Amino acid sequence: SDKVAWTVIAAASKGWAKKVFPTLSEEEAVTKLWEAIFVSTRTNVADPVQAWKDHHQALMDKVGFLNEKKYQALHFTAEGTDLTVGLGDKHLWAGGGSINEKKTFFMANMPTEEVFTTPDKNNIHGTVTSTKPLNYGGSLINNFSLTFEAGKVVDFTAEEGYDTLKRLLATDEGAKSLGEVALVPHDSPISNSNIIFYNTLFDENASNHVALGSAYAFCIEDGKTMSVEELEQAGANQSIVHVDFMIGSADMNIDGITKDGKREPLFRNGNWAF
Repeated sequence: SDKVAWTVIAAASKGWAKKVFPTLSEEEAVTKLWEAIFVSTRTNVADPVQAWKDHHQALMDKVGFLNEKKYQALHFTAEGTDLTVGLGDKHLWAGGGSINEKKTFFMANMPTEEVFTTPDKNNIHGTVTSTKPLNYGGSLINNFSLTFEAGKVVDFTAEEGYDTLKRLLATDEGAKSLGEVALVPHDSPISNSNIIFYNTLFDENASNHVALGSAYAFCIEDGKTMSVEELEQAGANQSIVHVDFMIGSADMNIDGITKDGKREPLFRNGNWAF
C-alpha cells in the first residue's frame, strides 16, 4: 500500500454535515463541519506544516519507546472494560507517516493520532465496551460490548444494532478476533471537540481503539514477506474485514506487561503516562 505516496482526507458534504450537526441549517452545518475538519487536521494554525512535523515526531517517539519495550501484553481497564491483549514476539508498533518505494515521506491519514500494532490473535481475554457509535455498512451499532476467550469473541451485547454486530462477527472466522490495537490519548484535538463524526477516520483518532478482523502484516517483523500461514503462526489475524471501534475514555488506564510479568503504566486517566 506504500508503493506510492497517497493520502486520505475528508471534505464536508451537505449530507455528512447534517448528520453531524442535525440541529443546524444545511449551510451552517457545512461551515461548522469544515471548521471541525480544520481543527482535527491541524490546518487552523499559523504554520500547519511545522505543526504536522512536530506531531509526527511526537508519534515516532511513542513508537520508538513501545518497540524498544516489546511488551508481552497490554491490559485495558475502564468502566465496562477489563481486557488483556497479548502481543506476539515479532510485533512492531507503527504510526504517523510512511515512506514510499522512492524513499519519499508522506502522511497517509489526515487526521492521525494513533500508534498501533498487531495483537496476538490467540491471546486476547476479557471484556471490552465501546465508547463511541460504530457506523458499519450504513447501520449504527451503539453501546456494545464483546467478551473474548483465547482470542475469540464468545459473547456480545448491543443496545442498538445487535443484528448488525452479529452479522459482522459471522463474516468469517477471523471477524471474531482482533487484528489491530491502537493507542490514542483522550486529550487530542478530535476528542476535545466532543464531536461524533460518524466517520471512522475521524472517530478512531479520538480514542483508543481495536479492530475486528485482518491484521497489518507490516506490524510484524518481516511480515511483508511472510506467507499467510507464517503470519498466522506469528499471531496475525486473517479476515476479509477490518473494522475499527472505539474503546477509549477519560477513565481508561492501560498497563504494559513485560515478559517477566511486571506492569508498567502506559495510560492513566485516558492519556499517556510517560
